[in-house]
Amino acid sequence: MSGIKAQGEKRLVLASGRAHPELAQQIAKELDIELLPTSAYDFANGEIYVRFEESVRGTDAFVLQAHPAPINEWLMEHLIMVDTLKRASAKRITVVAPFYPYARQDKKHRGREPISARLVADMYKTAGADRLISVDLHTAQIQGFFNGPVDHLMAIPLLADYVRTRVDLDNVTVVSPDTGRVRVAEQWAERLGGAPLAFVHKSRDVSVPNQAVSKQVVGLVEGRTCVLIDDMIDTGGTISGAVQVLKNAGAKDVIIAATHAVFSDPAARRLSESGAREVVVTNTLPIPPEKNFKELTVLSIAPLIARAVREVFEDGSVTSLFDGKA
Repeated sequence: MSGIKAQGEKRLVLASGRAHPELAQQIAKELDIELLPTSAYDFANGEIYVRFEESVRGTDAFVLQAHPAPINEWLMEHLIMVDTLKRASAKRITVVAPFYPYARQDKKHRGREPISARLVADMYKTAGADRLISVDLHTAQIQGFFNGPVDHLMAIPLLADYVRTRVDLDNVTVVSPDTGRVRVAEQWAERLGGAPLAFVHKSRDVSVPNQAVSKQVVGLVEGRTCVLIDDMIDTGGTISGAVQVLKNAGAKDVIIAATHAVFSDPAARRLSESGAREVVVTNTLPIPPEKNFKELTVLSIAPLIARAVREVFEDGSVTSLFDGKA
């Protein structure tokens, strides 16, 4: 046989940007590895420099970055890290973006608008990414924007298993903040023992960002504990308004559950004053101390991401993590 056969095993490396070092350390601990030693800093004019301090040639590289504000800075750092790995001869590069940047701009609402979620996917691919891992995409079709494998992880098992311990399953209703997330609400209802569903009717002016008006609730909520679900909480206006609608409709109490705690100001104040008994989120994004409040519970997404990374590395099944329903 012609050629040379290499003797050796695959090697996994986990690199992390600077946006959320706590999550990176948690994932590395779950995988029982060290983070890839990295030098990263900004030049005086804001340019970002990245260099990995050990060889990544031939590795299966996973490059993690959270995308809180300022999102454009962290996205650019992520792209530079991917390009660095490509030029350093990593064999396969997987982008790990727990909160996918620009996910809300997944379609055109009006003429002359961008589809920025697709642009981000194109940039990752151009930079050198082979595959992508993300958690609870704003809409499932974003998976089709990336020309390569996409592992779409779901935080529902993590969130729902916690919420189960906080409610009476015989007196709970799962509430979607709009009709667009009813399918997700159905998965929640299944996890909570077949709980009934409701949704909040709201209106939105597409020309005004971060503003929607919750109007009325459709479904059985009177005297019941309502679990109000969403994929992300940005300024908190919509979800806080939905809490008031549920309270006005006779809900006994409300628990908010969301995956991504964007928490742009004044989200923390709005949520703490909303009347919700508890706000449950994951740590896909860092939550600074000044945005913490008494009713907030933060669950770690690190075990889920670590399991997905291991399955990808070992050529296993990510879908098996979600009972075949991912």
